[in-house]
Amino acid sequence: MYVYLTGEHVFFVALTRLQSYPSPLNYCHFPKSVCTSVNEVICHGIPDHRPLKDGDILNIDVTLYHGGFHGDLNETYYVGTAAQDPDNIRVIEASRNCLDESIKMVKPGALFRDYGNTIEKIAKSYNCQVVKTYCGHGVNQLFHTTPNVPHYAKNKAIGEAKPGMCFTIEPMITLGSYKDKTWPDDWTSVTVDGKKTAQFEHTLLVTETGVEVLTARLENSPGGPVAMPKANGEANGVNGLKEETKA
Repeated sequence: MYVYLTGEHVFFVALTRLQSYPSPLNYCHFPKSVCTSVNEVICHGIPDHRPLKDGDILNIDVTLYHGGFHGDLNETYYVGTAAQDPDNIRVIEASRNCLDESIKMVKPGALFRDYGNTIEKIAKSYNCQVVKTYCGHGVNQLFHTTPNVPHYAKNKAIGEAKPGMCFTIEPMITLGSYKDKTWPDDWTSVTVDGKKTAQFEHTLLVTETGVEVLTARLENSPGGPVAMPKANGEANGVNGLKEETKA
C-alpha cells in the first residue's frame, strides 16, 4: 500500500475540489502537499515511495488555505498491529493527552508560557520527553505567525491569549531523547537516537469565555484513543495520567 504516493495525490485533488489549496506546497520550497512523519520522524516528513509497514506509527500533518485563512492540524495513527506495542501506545497517547489537557487551559488571559508546564508534566508521567525545537504558532491569513507557543516547561514565551486570537498547540513527544536533527533535505526532523515520536495538533480560536477548537474531530473521524496496557492487574485507562497530573 503506497500511501505516500497515492495518498498525497488524492489529498491534493480533494482540496482543489473544495476550492482550497494545501498550505505546505512550495512553502519555503517544501515539495509536497502534506507532511507525513513515520516512527522516528518528529515532523516535516516529505511523502515518498516508502510503503507503510505493519507496526509503524504515522503522523499526518494537514494544513489548507480556504477562504483567505489557513487551518492546521495533525494526528498520529497506529498502522496495522502497532496498537499492540505498549511503547507505541505510550508515546501516542501521551502526545494526545498533552494536547487535550493543554487545550483545556486556553482562555483569555492564559499565558503562552504556561502550556508547556502542563505538557511536560504529562509527558514525564508517561516516561516520555518533549521536543523543544518546534512550537505552536499563530495561524490566520498567514501560515505561521505570532504567538509562539512552546511545549516544554519553564520556557520564556511572552504574551497571553486574547479573544479573537488563533493559534496552534502541537506537542511532539518522544520515547527517548528530546533532541532532534535534520536530514539533508532541510525539512525532515528526526530523533537523534532513532526512537519513536508522536504528535497531535489543533487550530484554536480564543473566545470571550474560553476556546473553540476549529479543527475538532468528528464522530466518524478515523483513529482515536487506545487504552493503555494493564499494569499490576489494573488498567491505566485511556489517558494514562498519574493522579498528580490531574490537579
